[in-house]
Formats: sequence, C-alpha cells, structure tokens
Amino acid sequence: MNTPVLPHPDPDRLAALDHEALLAALHERVEAAWRLCHEVHPGLPRPRLWCDLRGKSAGQAHFGRGGLRFNPVLLAENRETFLVEVVPHEMAHWLVQHLDDGHLARPHGREWQTVMRRLFGLEPRTTHRFDTRRASPAPHRYRCGCREHGFTARRHAMARRGHRYRCRHCAQTLVYLGRAALEN
Repeated sequence: MNTPVLPHPDPDRLAALDHEALLAALHERVEAAWRLCHEVHPGLPRPRLWCDLRGKSAGQAHFGRGGLRFNPVLLAENRETFLVEVVPHEMAHWLVQHLDDGHLARPHGREWQTVMRRLFGLEPRTTHRFDTRRASPAPHRYRCGCREHGFTARRHAMARRGHRYRCRHCAQTLVYLGRAALEN
C-alpha cells in the first residue's frame, strides 16, 4: 500500500469550513500538488482553477482552457476524499499531458498510473465513488422493458423535441413517466 505524499487534511477542520474557506483549501491543495509535480518537471505550467464543473464528474484537466475544473457540489459533500484523491488525480493528468510525449498517452494509462503511485503515493483509481444525486439531478423519469432511467432537463428537452432514446440493455424505446420528486 502506498503512503500519500501530500499531508492529509484534518477532517474536523474541513467540516467547519464555509464555502469560501473550502474553495481556499481547494486552491491550497492544488498549489501543493502542483509544487510536487513541478519538482520533477520544472517546465510544468501552473494550471488555472475553476469550480464550474457540473454533473457526475468530480474534476477535469481541461487543456484547452489551461487548467483544472472541479465540481463544487461534490467538493462540498466529500471534502476530505475530494482533496486527497480528486486533486492529485487531475494534477496527474495535467503533468502527463505536459510531458514530451504526453499528448500520446492514454488518459488513465501507464504514465498517469505511474504518477499517481510514485509521485502522489496513491492507488490509481479512474473513478470516484461519490453520491452524485445532488450534483447531477435527473428528475425526469423514463421507463423501458427492464428498468427506470433518469433524464436531465437537457436530455428530456431533446426527447420532447422528437429525439428517441433506447435502452442499452433491452433496446426498447424509453417512455416518459413524469417528473420525480428531488431528494434533499
């Protein structure tokens, strides 16, 4: 088992942070991860940082925008795990992309896994295990022959405009059931 290189944040302190202080903690963690990466790759540019990601993704290394994007809802609900796992995950993508042949590397390939293990001391996990219901609500319910599906407002609007959706498992066309009550 690897030992994380970045100091583990105090969960009690994290729990007490308001929104602005939590964003400051995120910035500090990204800066610490960048400094660690910069030690092994001095030409690594400092990424810009946005908390504008929505949906089920916790983070994203966005090379076109030149930085890292994070999901503020998932950050607020999963503070410690987010800072310990998601920030290094995205910073590893940032580092690999900026290596000489980084543009040829697979997103979660050998290079990324090596950075996660050797530099950050973490097991390379490609997905998080966060509850995404509040971050990515899908209040419009559809049904096929085998299950119920949740649609976002955008996908529901597409269906209302005539786009037909089929279940990937049973291949039946999905039928609208109505709007579900959102959980708090």
